[in-house]
Amino acid sequence: MSGTLYLVATPIGNLGDFSPRAVETMEAVDFIAAEDTRVSVKLLNHFGIKKPLVSYHEHNHVSAGQSILARLQAGESCALVTDAGTPAISDPGEDLVRLCGENGVEVIAIPGCCAAVNALAVSGLPTGRFTFEGFLTVNKKSRKAHLDSLQNEERTMIFHEAPHKLRTTLEDLCAAFGPERRIALCRELTKLHEETRRCTLGEAVAYYQDRDPKGEYVLVVAGAEKQEDAAVTLTDGVAQVRALVEGGMRLKDAAKEVAAHTGLSKNELYAAALEK
Repeated sequence: MSGTLYLVATPIGNLGDFSPRAVETMEAVDFIAAEDTRVSVKLLNHFGIKKPLVSYHEHNHVSAGQSILARLQAGESCALVTDAGTPAISDPGEDLVRLCGENGVEVIAIPGCCAAVNALAVSGLPTGRFTFEGFLTVNKKSRKAHLDSLQNEERTMIFHEAPHKLRTTLEDLCAAFGPERRIALCRELTKLHEETRRCTLGEAVAYYQDRDPKGEYVLVVAGAEKQEDAAVTLTDGVAQVRALVEGGMRLKDAAKEVAAHTGLSKNELYAAALEK
């Protein structure tokens, strides 16, 4: 009988956020798969957990995933953790979850911290519908294509950003959505210097012109105002699809993405985009 893969959310700063259930799970599994074993061992030591650690991250997830799967199929149980937050969310853990699903291995989530959801909750922006965009690529062409595809996005948008790239990202967001668009900049969530700044994109750009960004950021950006009469044509939709494909996205995924925020048919977008 196969074992179980547990997705264990870890603290994003404050160790007090690690739940009793998470501790119990880590103590009960046979081994732990970690994004960075050097980071995870500190968490384990803090809670007195002694379990074998294996490495599972972006650069080894194919081979490591097969190794972990084999152990799960042999009956062992595994806890998957990232350095901080919920595994498999914008994380190579999604590939391991898919692999387990394809091979009949049970996957159970042990809920906990998620920086994106925490930031959304304190942003003061609409929370009913939102889209998680993660880190913007540093490639200028791909970044522009990504932001262009969000021009008419009405849902609240969530981005992650590192301090050394914050100024550039704020300038790009301001250029894409305009200086009056609302933003909440959530910095160092759950940590000693936690701060949430609510302002416009123009004000955010000005604020950091003479201040050095410090700490990790989650940027929560208001969606576009609903345009009742601004129907997107198939031609417009295809242009958005091709922009995403040029930025590195698969055609199938690009058609699905554009269909989600335009209301156009995914199949029609896909077929039209194939035509040269």
